[in-house]
Amino acid sequence: MTRINIDGVQNVEVSKPIPCEKTPKEQLEIMEAYTKAHKDSESLSKAQRELNCLKVIYPTMFRSIEDTDLFAGRLDFLPIGFGSVTSIGGVGHYCVFHKLRAFKEQLDDPNDHKRVDALYDYWQDHDVKAIYCQDILTEDTTGRFIDCAYPFMATARLSGMMLDYNKLMYYGVNGLIDMMKSLKQNDFIQASIGCMELFKKVILRQVELVEQAYENTTNDTRRKELDLMKEDLLYIADNKPQTFHQALQLFWLYALCAGCINYGRMDIVLGPYLKKDIDEGRLDEETAYLYIKSLWKMIENRRTTVNGRIIVGGKGRKNVEACDLFTRICLRVCKDTRYVEPQFTLRFDSTTPKDILDMAYECIASGATYPTLYNDDVNVPAVQYAMRVSREAAEQYVPFGCGEYVIQGKSVGTPNTLLNMLKILQIAMNEGKDPMDNIYKAGPVKCKPLSELTTFEDLMNQYERVQDYYFDLSINAQKHSYEVMNQEVSFLFTSILMDDCLNRGKALLDGGVEILGGTNETYGNINASDALYAIKKVVYDEKKFTLEEVNEAALHDFKGYEHIQKELWKQDKYGNDKKECDDLANRCYEYVAKGIRQRGIDAGLGYYLIVISNNQTNTDWGHQTDASLDGRHRGVYMNPANNPQGGAAVSGPTAVLNSLTRFNAKYHGGSVQNMKFTPRMMHEDKEKVKALFKIYFENGGCQLMVSVVDHGVLEDAQKHPEKYPDLIVRVAGYSAVFVNLTPDIQEELLSRTLYD
Repeated sequence: MTRINIDGVQNVEVSKPIPCEKTPKEQLEIMEAYTKAHKDSESLSKAQRELNCLKVIYPTMFRSIEDTDLFAGRLDFLPIGFGSVTSIGGVGHYCVFHKLRAFKEQLDDPNDHKRVDALYDYWQDHDVKAIYCQDILTEDTTGRFIDCAYPFMATARLSGMMLDYNKLMYYGVNGLIDMMKSLKQNDFIQASIGCMELFKKVILRQVELVEQAYENTTNDTRRKELDLMKEDLLYIADNKPQTFHQALQLFWLYALCAGCINYGRMDIVLGPYLKKDIDEGRLDEETAYLYIKSLWKMIENRRTTVNGRIIVGGKGRKNVEACDLFTRICLRVCKDTRYVEPQFTLRFDSTTPKDILDMAYECIASGATYPTLYNDDVNVPAVQYAMRVSREAAEQYVPFGCGEYVIQGKSVGTPNTLLNMLKILQIAMNEGKDPMDNIYKAGPVKCKPLSELTTFEDLMNQYERVQDYYFDLSINAQKHSYEVMNQEVSFLFTSILMDDCLNRGKALLDGGVEILGGTNETYGNINASDALYAIKKVVYDEKKFTLEEVNEAALHDFKGYEHIQKELWKQDKYGNDKKECDDLANRCYEYVAKGIRQRGIDAGLGYYLIVISNNQTNTDWGHQTDASLDGRHRGVYMNPANNPQGGAAVSGPTAVLNSLTRFNAKYHGGSVQNMKFTPRMMHEDKEKVKALFKIYFENGGCQLMVSVVDHGVLEDAQKHPEKYPDLIVRVAGYSAVFVNLTPDIQEELLSRTLYD
């Protein structure tokens, strides 16, 4: 069988990873030991095999404690290992092939090169994502993330979940072990017990690392910090956490071992410990501030780029006072640190205290890009409908990654499928062929020539039929990603803290999780709807050109057809509060959202929803997408998420926000709204901007992310990057240091309207 090539970048990487602490020789030996454990466990259950492999990397891959760390837990990862997401390796048993090849260059001995080659060959057949790609990728319609020549991309990952850390706090390590021993035993439960026993070894290894750090310092203050760290580590190895520092330490180490890169509603988990410590005089707010600040640094050092979510606020919190105390301290930390990660996220509603909203505003106005804002008055009922869950469950929704939703501790909803809505429109308009490469990509759909599309509804019908074909591909690929992952691994660490795996005696994807959902990322939405609106006006309503003429212009990238491009570009664009134009965008959106959702229901998933996202894929995919009839040139970035195309929003921020509210949140599983304001506007017109945000959210706005940057700063940063090492911008569902982005991503950001 011919192997599918998956050797290449398969995730967004804009942060430079911190080099591994171990020597290349040591790294090679560990990867060989992991591979041997995998080979030798072939006859065992997938759960026991996973445990044997985990024993190779834990606690071995934990690195030294740094001088400023106030709790323990730094973890390296290698090109071969175990994980859930591509940001820190891969899914299940993984091999990141291009990183393994790069690693090979660190070795001088030709015999070591052969050893690496042997690993490469073995994992070609055993990397979980490679197995999935072998099954699902095609030559025409379906590429791997990020093969942007395709209208549809698919991948295998398990980022879409948030663990129930309250369960960990309630039981503690020994309590979980005892509870699992009381259950009906099977391979999964026994391996889970072994997993927690391994976790105890991880904790005790941190004690050794603390002792090493103690020997390396003579500073009395630092030794007291290390004494507390050691004392609390020894305590949580055998007992439930009692203090804020113990709870934070336990939380962090488990998140590392589970490979989780999103941390959920941390105020609910840690807030009660914080308040109890302060109330009883064991802790003051300034010390708590330092602990949380240290956590921020630890998360930033993981360099997971588009993840690292910490969520605070919102509905569904029992101890609101404790949660708000934690939130206030986090807002101070967020403003002071100005890191790319964590992605600090504030859920709010009509009852959120004014001082918290003011602190959030000041944090954003400072240029931190955080917190991202989520409106619970809209999102909770939307999630209730979209995911078909109770109000109580919907109140535990959490955004992750670039803005997708899951329910903490209860659902999986990883976005393993992606659609280019603009490219699909172009295929529909060119008799099933992608004009970028002239390859037929419409599957069994018979696309009529343009001459036969005599009405606008004819065109829409053809576009929708091609969409339907890709929706079917999408649900099949999404379901199969779970099937392949489940075939190979149990995800022990994550299964233990997800309802209701333990009581069911089943792994996460083996029928263990309460709600198995999914998410489809969509791109080019607005370019497609703007193109359709322009076609409707100039072809069908005003009859200035024929459909063949405008399409021919696009096929020539408007060279020699500048008059047609001008006419197309001057038509109303989404984002200007133009009802007819916005209504068409909403029609397109609802067709996709409802079509995806229904297929998920029909296929037996708890939910399958779209997330209107972009990360930087709107730019990468734009490079491989032909000129479009909104006036966009071939190869140019597509619109970001459900925001207007760069340069299209000309009617001010109120108009943009009014357009955004026309999308009904109950049909999607998350969306991204990005805006740019100058510092002058955020400070001098503070009350006006606050009023603008307030009205937007009252009118149905579900989410908002804001970058604050002055005129000319981004342009100057392109020319003189050395002057702006810490300039943070909001790319999409994540932030990044501007000068670390590629020039094309920088240009897309520059194209977005800056409001002053």
